[in-house]
Amino acid sequence: MSTKYKFHKQEGLYFISFAVVGWIDLFIRNEYKQILLDSWQYCQKQKGLQIYGWVIMTSHVHMIIGTEKDDLQNIVRDMKRHTSIALRSAMSTHPQESRCEWMLKIMQQAGRLNGNNIDFQLWRQDNHPIELTTANMMHQKLDYIHNNPVEAGFVESPEHYLYSSARDYYDLPSLLPGVIKINPIVAG
Repeated sequence: MSTKYKFHKQEGLYFISFAVVGWIDLFIRNEYKQILLDSWQYCQKQKGLQIYGWVIMTSHVHMIIGTEKDDLQNIVRDMKRHTSIALRSAMSTHPQESRCEWMLKIMQQAGRLNGNNIDFQLWRQDNHPIELTTANMMHQKLDYIHNNPVEAGFVESPEHYLYSSARDYYDLPSLLPGVIKINPIVAG
C-alpha cells in the first residue's frame, strides 16, 4: 500500500485535489457548486476543517486544508460521501439538466468498476494530499489554486473568479459573504 499520498500529520497543512469521475464538467451550474460550499461550511463548523485556499473548477477542486478537530482523512471522506449523494440527487431533479442521463451513466459505470462502491461513483478515489512543510510550498500551491481559473481562460485575474478564495487574499469583499471562513496563509 502506498504511503506517498496520505494525511500523515494531522497538525499539518495539505494541498488536495479531487475530481469528478471521467473529468465530467459537472460544476458548470452554481447550484452544484453551492452543494460543495455548504458541505465545507458544515465541516468547518462541526468537524474542525480549516480552509486556507480553495477553487472549484468545472470538473475538479483544489484546496489547502488543515484541521483543529477531526482527522483530515475522515473529514474529506465524509465530505466526498455527502456531496456525492447530494449532487446525484441535484442532477436527477434539476429541471434543466440535459446532461443528466449521460453523466449518471458514466458515474454508474465507474461505481460498478470500483469495489468500494455498489452502483455509483461521483468522485475519483484519489485526493493526493501533499503536506506543505515550508512557506514556499504553501505560497506556490496557493498561487496554483488561484491561477487555475486564469490558466483555464475563465478570467483575466484570479480575484475575478467567484468560486475561489482569491478575493480573500486580495483584500476584496467576498462575492460569497460568510460562506467559507478562510484561515489566511501569511507572507513569510
